[in-house]
Amino acid sequence: MIFITGTDTGVGKTHFSCLLIRQLRSEGVSTVGFKPICCGDRDDAILLAKASDDALTINDCNPVWMRFPAAPYTSSIIEERQIDLGQIRMEWASLRGRFPAMVVEGVGGWQVPIQRNYSTADLARELGLPVLIVAANRLGVLNHTLLTLQAVQATGLACAGIVLNNGINRVDPNDAASVTNRSILEDLLHGTTARVLGEIEADQTVLPKDLFDKIRPLFP
Repeated sequence: MIFITGTDTGVGKTHFSCLLIRQLRSEGVSTVGFKPICCGDRDDAILLAKASDDALTINDCNPVWMRFPAAPYTSSIIEERQIDLGQIRMEWASLRGRFPAMVVEGVGGWQVPIQRNYSTADLARELGLPVLIVAANRLGVLNHTLLTLQAVQATGLACAGIVLNNGINRVDPNDAASVTNRSILEDLLHGTTARVLGEIEADQTVLPKDLFDKIRPLFP
């Protein structure tokens, strides 16, 4: 079991989650994706359900769907209906009883508000899973990753690691930031419990073996 968060929205959480689910299933681990909340379209949940070999209905995979494309709390104000945390908890309990392995994808970044006094961080803490951070490899990722890591650790949850996504802005060999981000992060995290697990690309269909091998022990 693992909770996937990102340094921002649109950094590749779903792409990574789908790669991980497919690879686990290819090894015979009955794994499904869970996207508690979608805002706007349901594309992320559809991709997660497909990666799970349609073992779930779209409503099982994504119990709360807000139509307005914004943070959940913003969407709830505009749509005049509160995010149903009870529905999320009920579906989570049901799926845990049916599947030995789950990849849970958060909505947006770590501190995105779900209700006025309840955020993605609160949901992750309630589920109690190790947290993996997906970060877009571009200028600014050092700050975004370190702030997200600090916030994750402040909740008392274990950070399972950091994955850099090169597929948002394809890494230009002349772009010093993108080329050096991984080594700088590794240097800054040296001596801590957090680590950079690896990198992914936009056109990958499987995770790199060294990256997958570091995540595999989190699952049965």
